[in-house]
Amino acid sequence: MAEGTTDVPIAGYSAPRPRAHGSALHRMARRRSTTALLMCVPLFALLAGFVVYPFFYSIYLSTLNRDMTRFIGLFNYQYLLSSNTFHLVIFQSCLFAITAVFLKALIGFILAHVMHNITGPDQKLWRGVLLLPWVIPPALSTLGWWWMIEGSYSAVNWLLQQVGIHPIAFLSSTAWARFWIIMVNVWFGTPFFMIMYLATLKSVPDQLYEAAAIDGATGWQKIRFISFPMLKNIISITTLFSLIVTFANFDIVQILTAGAPANTTHVFATYAFQVGINSGNIPMGSAVSLFMFPILAVFAIFILRGVTRRTREAI
Repeated sequence: MAEGTTDVPIAGYSAPRPRAHGSALHRMARRRSTTALLMCVPLFALLAGFVVYPFFYSIYLSTLNRDMTRFIGLFNYQYLLSSNTFHLVIFQSCLFAITAVFLKALIGFILAHVMHNITGPDQKLWRGVLLLPWVIPPALSTLGWWWMIEGSYSAVNWLLQQVGIHPIAFLSSTAWARFWIIMVNVWFGTPFFMIMYLATLKSVPDQLYEAAAIDGATGWQKIRFISFPMLKNIISITTLFSLIVTFANFDIVQILTAGAPANTTHVFATYAFQVGINSGNIPMGSAVSLFMFPILAVFAIFILRGVTRRTREAI
């Protein structure tokens, strides 16, 4: 040790802290959270431009008169709630969405289990075939269904005539028109449920099914006590997503019936188009489209509450 130096710290003296490298802005830029936020800016901009702004602008339009020159408050909503036609629209929208989503979830659940039990390359083949309805553009596939059930050139009616059954005016009858609208939506949307459920079933450990088989569980008991509990959250999420998409469906109803006969098959989207675009009443059309928001909000609250509760129980 050199003469005159000491390693003993002097009382009341603290060594200076090392100088921070770079500015605070530089340190913030190096954080992963900052990088992630900056990469999400384009997404936020798209959401603001195509979702948030149109939503609030629609609220503003719905408070104007037909000529969009005067503020009339909630008059458009009051008028719609007093309209018998709009009552039919609410009923048909709920009937269409709830029935179609239930059937898509049920059939998708069954198909997922059938596909899960198919082994080898055959599963890939059948999976590709069953995904075709979801891959084909909805407008194009709906035109194919329209050709099969339309009154003048119906392939289905031609087949019925071959077996001695009188042709049926499917799209001129309220009951038949509602039936076919739901069936086309089910045909188009079931593959989405199937592939989501199948992906979740692939993650279920095989040991659970093997243990159940050793205990003598039947196929139904395996589904009830193993598959269904494991699929509850994904069933809830896909149901909510499908409800949102189905409530906002436009192309299937517009192509098949355009609301006929006598406005009994209109859903929110097609009735908003008829009132807002065809009739030139943009504020009233905006009010019609906004009626979907509280209905979907109620569904979302109940479904997401169940998902949150099950997630907490699993932790």
